[in-house]
Parts: sequence; structure tokens; C-alpha cells
Amino acid sequence: MDGLRFAFGTLTVIPARITRWDRDAARAGMLCAPLAGLVVGLFAAAVGGGFLLLGSGPLLAAVITVAVPALLTRGLHLDGLADTADGLGSAKPAEDALRIMKQSDIGPFGVIALLFVLLAQVAALYRLYGEGWAQGTVAAGLAATVARLALTHASRQGVPAARPEGLGAIVAATVPVRAAALATAAVLALCAASGALFSWYDALRHLLAAVAALGVAELLLRRCVRRFGGVTGDVFGAVEETAATATLIALTLG
Repeated sequence: MDGLRFAFGTLTVIPARITRWDRDAARAGMLCAPLAGLVVGLFAAAVGGGFLLLGSGPLLAAVITVAVPALLTRGLHLDGLADTADGLGSAKPAEDALRIMKQSDIGPFGVIALLFVLLAQVAALYRLYGEGWAQGTVAAGLAATVARLALTHASRQGVPAARPEGLGAIVAATVPVRAAALATAAVLALCAASGALFSWYDALRHLLAAVAALGVAELLLRRCVRRFGGVTGDVFGAVEETAATATLIALTLG
């Protein structure tokens, strides 16, 4: 329960009173992160899919589906994406880049990153909703779950924190590699099962989309670790949004 409270309390606006703020709770919380993502994805799918059934059309349904996770996280991950883009694009030493990321304003790299990520998510969901109500809603739930699984990987042992304080310092290097692998196996099985609702080909397509998204998120994570010396809360947001976007794009292919 401490892990569930930590996951929902830090990753969503869903009421969850965090009773423990230590690394043991953080470890359990990051292992529960995909479950928090699934709940967020189901909310997004229900609202966006509901609008589609009411005749809104796939474009508006896609916009609403993207907006719901932003509301359910207070824009936390999008803010992290923008700050990380500004830090990576600054071409300054790690200490200066981290200072730029802590500033409240958003620079040009952050604006560009937000623009293209949100456009890509809306465009992908527009295509998927165009294929059918079920395809769009399943994709929304799948993307949110895989995105939070990427946070589990970003918290695994061997990935250091860039700062001695903040969310990144609490969760960094808390998740054992074996536990992260087990969580990954469970989520990938869920991805395959969601695709099997349509066809065996879609089961494989959903599985490969999740694997590809985790691979893209891992590349960004390694880049941030090299650039900043470790992870921060902003890096977690960037990894999450990158994984969600990559999942949706991959589902449109093939």
C-alpha cells in the first residue's frame, strides 16, 4: 500500500496520501508506476472514446485523449520534458544545465519539444481513432502504461541521481534490475493481450511497439545520465513523455 500511495501520489492527482517518503517506499512506488499509468490511460481512453462515440470525430477525440493525462498529472511530465530539452540544448556544463532546468521559465528548446511531442501524440491518436473506437482507446491505455514502465527502468539500480535532493534523488537506483525485468514482462504480456483482442498480428504489433518505445526512452535516459551525471525529476518527465509518444507512433506503423 505504501508503494501504491507513493506511485499515485507522485505521478497523478488522484488522491493518495503518501504515508512514507523514503527509498523503500520509492522502490515499491516505482514498481507500481505502470499500474498508475494504466489507470491514467483508462481515464483518457474513457473520456476520449466517449467523445468519439458521441460524434466528436477522431481529431477532437485525439486532442481530448492527450489532454486528460496532462490534467491528471498537473502537466508534471510535460514540464519535465520542456526543462530537460532546455538543459540538453543549452550546451553548457552539467551544473549550469541543471540550474537552467530548475528555472521556472521555458526556453526555446522546451517549447519546440512540447510542440512536436503533443502534435505527434494527437496525430497518432487521430490515425488510430480513425481505424476505430477500440483501436484508439486501447492505444491510449497502452501508451500510458508503457510510459510509466519507462519510469520503472529509469529508477533501476545503476542509474544515479544528478542532484542530492528532489524526487530524482529519492527514487534513483532503488529498483533492482530483476524486479524491473519482472515488471517489464508483466506489462509486455498485457500489451500482447490487448493486441490479441483484434488479431494475432496486432498482438505482435502491440508487443513490438512497447519494446520500441522502451528502447527510445532508454536512449534518452542514457543521454541524460551522460549529460547531467544522473537523473532528476525533470528527466523522469521527459522519459515518460518520450515513451508515450514513441508507443503511439509505433502503433500507427505497419
